[in-house]
Amino acid sequence: MDVELIKSCEAKAQAWLASSVYDAETQAEVRKMLENEDKTELIEGFYKNLEFGTGGLRGIMGVGTNRMNIYTVGAATQGLSNYLNKNFKDLEQISVVVGHDCRNNSRLFAEVSANIFAANGIKVYLFDDMRPTPEMSFAIRHLGCQSGIILTASHNPKEYNGYKAYWDDGAQVLAPHDKGIIDEVNKVTAEDIKGLCTTVDASNPLIQIIGKDVDDVYLEKIKGICIDPEVIQRQKDLKIVYTPIHGTGMMLIPRSLKMWGFENVHTVPEQMIKDGNFPTVISPNPENAEALSMAIDLAKRIDADIVMASDPDADRVGMACKNSDGEWVLVNGNQTCMIFLYYIIKNRIAMGKMKGNEFVVKTIVTTELIKAIADKNNVEMLDCYTGFKWIAREIRLREGVKQYIGGGEESYGFLAQDFVRDKDAVSACSLLAEICAWAKDQGKTLFDVLMDIYVEYGYTLNQTVNVVKPGKSGADEIKAMMQQFRQNPPTQLAGSPVVLVKDYQTLKATDAEGRQVDLDFPETSNVLQWYTADGSKISVRPSGTEPKIKFYMEIASEMGCPKCYERATASAMEKVEAIKKDLGL
Repeated sequence: MDVELIKSCEAKAQAWLASSVYDAETQAEVRKMLENEDKTELIEGFYKNLEFGTGGLRGIMGVGTNRMNIYTVGAATQGLSNYLNKNFKDLEQISVVVGHDCRNNSRLFAEVSANIFAANGIKVYLFDDMRPTPEMSFAIRHLGCQSGIILTASHNPKEYNGYKAYWDDGAQVLAPHDKGIIDEVNKVTAEDIKGLCTTVDASNPLIQIIGKDVDDVYLEKIKGICIDPEVIQRQKDLKIVYTPIHGTGMMLIPRSLKMWGFENVHTVPEQMIKDGNFPTVISPNPENAEALSMAIDLAKRIDADIVMASDPDADRVGMACKNSDGEWVLVNGNQTCMIFLYYIIKNRIAMGKMKGNEFVVKTIVTTELIKAIADKNNVEMLDCYTGFKWIAREIRLREGVKQYIGGGEESYGFLAQDFVRDKDAVSACSLLAEICAWAKDQGKTLFDVLMDIYVEYGYTLNQTVNVVKPGKSGADEIKAMMQQFRQNPPTQLAGSPVVLVKDYQTLKATDAEGRQVDLDFPETSNVLQWYTADGSKISVRPSGTEPKIKFYMEIASEMGCPKCYERATASAMEKVEAIKKDLGL
């Protein structure tokens, strides 16, 4: 084991013992780490500082500088407070919203943060209990706040927690404020943290508890995005199974479905229990089939029409429906986004709700079929980088001039309205139920709607291939792979010529003849895309959070009728294998 590394960790641990800031329980844990012959826990806890990045903090909970605890959360909040007090110094009263999810310690971290904001003279609107991330985003604009935070690690395993910072537009922080906040957080020592206390002082005039008052306004606004209330009235008995997977969705999603007019909603009782240990699933991620298994079992028992699930902070939605053979199948993130935008565009047109200034947004790695749908219906479509802060940016840039009607990404996030500036499972579940009601009104299922889209707009298969390369050597390998792809880009993939290369690091698009055009994006990003003559798109990017390089493959295939789906999928899968071979994967 690295002796220098152990020494460095011991020195940092000793500093925690020497300071009066750290409580007795924390110091006892630190002593235990120092006395243990096995230094693994000491190293994991202290080998680095948990980094406050552009998305905030995320890490395993525990003792140490590299862990989520009241001190790392406290330093983040002190840094954010310092930045807000500098940035809005002319404002009479700066205010923030503080929300949290169902995870272990989320309430504790939320209350610690509320105390620190208040100690820095900042007014705090603290939710009385766990709430969905999108409601916190809504509350920032609704209450006229300058910032907001949510304590959540989204759909990560139970050991994790996180801290996400938002700006006054209700979106996650972008440049220049992201870097400004990071600089302030990095300056903070434990001794600098003001008001570090683990229980909220209810008598503090700067801390106001919020809850039902905001819920009511938020749910009323969500009800307003319903496109066809009459179809819901006709299909109010649509049989819906919903699970919050122990998370915040239970607070609002069943209520929202009821407000929209759905009277036959069944929840999974074992998963309607708030529990940060997520005892009924391996991982609380609605992208995983396993997380939906209890909901699908219930759906089979009652012969339901649709299964929907939200992740612990209720920003992502997962779904399952019956295929043409009556078997329950998962709907993936690309299909989800595509179905939502297809329905919104088609039915806003049918209901005479289009004014001609509407636009939709997708991320660059999300299915190109969305562009085909938008183009055919004369709706502007915009591409942006991965992450909802970029979709929020497009909304902000066009505010008051153009009408945002929907946007999403392949990772199961969708936003159907502009009064929230992050992905929103509360509105998505409600709108999904309306889509199923509309389908049922025509004697169809959600799966039939998906087949209709493929027949009308073309079929593509979306497959993500993750190549894991752990450690420093892995990081070097990933860097070398990207370098190699840039220096020697493929000229053909699965037998089809590459006709266009997009490099978001140089912000240039180059066609087969070598002609270049500029890509209009706000900053550079380490992403490459190859488009082939047969309509396929391959995107490659190193993951920002994990030791892996990701290949997003969208393979075009022929599908003349709904019965051709399996054949088209099999043909596309063959191309996936050929492309993997061509890229040396």
